[in-house]
Amino acid sequence: GLALGLWRRQAALAAAREDEEEKELRQRFMAPPVSGLRELRRRRRELRTRMELLIMETQAEVCRALAALDPGASFAVDSWERKEGGGGISCVLQDGEVFEKAGVNVSVVSGLLSEEAARQMRSRGKSLKAKDGKLPFCAMGVSSVIHPKNPHVPTMHFNYRYFEIEEADGTKQWWFGGGTDLTPTYLNEEDAVHFHKTLKEACDKHDLKLYPKYKKWCDDYFYIKHRGERRGIGGIFFDDMDSPSKEEVFQFVKSCAKAVVPCYIPIVKKHCHDSFTPEEKLWQQLRRGRYVEFNLVYDRGTKFGLLTPGSRIESILMSLPLTARWEYMHNPPESSKEAEILEVLRNPKDWVH
Repeated sequence: GLALGLWRRQAALAAAREDEEEKELRQRFMAPPVSGLRELRRRRRELRTRMELLIMETQAEVCRALAALDPGASFAVDSWERKEGGGGISCVLQDGEVFEKAGVNVSVVSGLLSEEAARQMRSRGKSLKAKDGKLPFCAMGVSSVIHPKNPHVPTMHFNYRYFEIEEADGTKQWWFGGGTDLTPTYLNEEDAVHFHKTLKEACDKHDLKLYPKYKKWCDDYFYIKHRGERRGIGGIFFDDMDSPSKEEVFQFVKSCAKAVVPCYIPIVKKHCHDSFTPEEKLWQQLRRGRYVEFNLVYDRGTKFGLLTPGSRIESILMSLPLTARWEYMHNPPESSKEAEILEVLRNPKDWVH
């Protein structure tokens, strides 16, 4: 009887502890995790689980930091399911005082890779051996695009993701990808330096070679070929990262995700009450048009999303601004503030040395 009583007491304590843990996690996140708390607890040591917790935490951190700057606005939180496997949580703030549109999405999806998506990956040098033409995959990530109202506050984008594919012989291929980049309407050198320095510090903790390599990759990736200019002033970008080890790459990705709030929020605070003219607002709208062009024509994440069966189009196109403009043959006057940003978009600069 004594042993049974003791066992019951321990079971009750364990259950209370689980409830407490669950309550704490719910408070920490914007919504319950896609995989469910019980499943995450069961697989707590697996890297997939730790990555899912990291992207949930990043989503909550960024949403709270943005909401604190725009107290009149609130995030619509939308949890969705994908019948092929998994789902996601979309948090979108629209028409605030500070942010015209800010979205922070988490998705955790699994299933079979579509033929087009597999082709896209093979074209990047992945040798994927399918079983009966089928490739089971699991992908998860957090992605965000923030479009402020004020033309003196830059647009910011970040995305951190993990991918796993099971090949015909049961071996698993895995890799991480991601990055953070800034798209100002007008150039502010001090902001550009702060942004790049913060990202460089996050990279330098792991390897001094990473920042220069991923800064260049970012400048090359966010290139609008048909315009001959970059989408913005860059940041860092990497993909297919699978060495030195799973744990080391995860820790690097974690450092980058933790740098999002400190690299951007101080810039928003500094400029969100700056005065601006109708002409400056117009230039912002034209630059937003370029943003749309890049995302719809070149962005790999958008393309992958649109090619994945059962994906949620609203979440994929969340990156598009509420408003943008395309004018025929618009050229800013020479030596204007508008021409100054174009010069940097055509010839990327080293901001940290």
